Amino acid sequence: MESSRVRIVLVDDHTLFRTGLAGLLSQREGFDVVADYGSGEEFLAALESLEVDVVFMDISMPGIDGAETTRRALEIRPELKIITLSMYGDDHYYTRMVVSGASGFLLKDSEIDEVYAAVESAMAGDSYFSSALLGSLTRNMSVLNALSPNEEDELSDREMEILVEVCRGLSNQEIADKLFISKRTVDKHRANILEKTGCRNTANLVVYAIKNHLVDLL
Repeated sequence: MESSRVRIVLVDDHTLFRTGLAGLLSQREGFDVVADYGSGEEFLAALESLEVDVVFMDISMPGIDGAETTRRALEIRPELKIITLSMYGDDHYYTRMVVSGASGFLLKDSEIDEVYAAVESAMAGDSYFSSALLGSLTRNMSVLNALSPNEEDELSDREMEILVEVCRGLSNQEIADKLFISKRTVDKHRANILEKTGCRNTANLVVYAIKNHLVDLL
């Protein structure tokens, strides 16, 4: 198999959903669905012998749920890119999925172009949130520790404050208005935050903030 092709595995307890998604993914040039499983247990049992790059992982499944399956899978294969599949009702799982190491988050009713984009972002090393889901998450975040310094990345108090507002979905102009500073100052701080955290976009920053316990989901 050509190394440029993306090998995909689906893990979801709904057979019809797996079948439908596999068919849509297979229409994309360069994507190969190599296996699908109805439970986390089945997937983990087969993982060591699988040739796979990207896994689509249902959050809520009987037995081992998506978060625990993700954690165990990444212990076995740290290089895996795992994209979470969810419904709005699964909000309480998102923090666990982030901490477990998921690379992307999609709603099950996402457009197929967004599914393709999630795979491509994951393969590029980025995190990916569907636009609808990112909006939902940022509206339902609470600040846990916005002004505590992070020794590893050495974010300033102001940078921490701006990071939290970015994760809440505010634009640079809205942050400037809220904090009574200029947009140019916010632009500079945001650039510094991206450089210090190694993040490339808002989705990456949401992951960073949750993993470092700066925000949580209500």
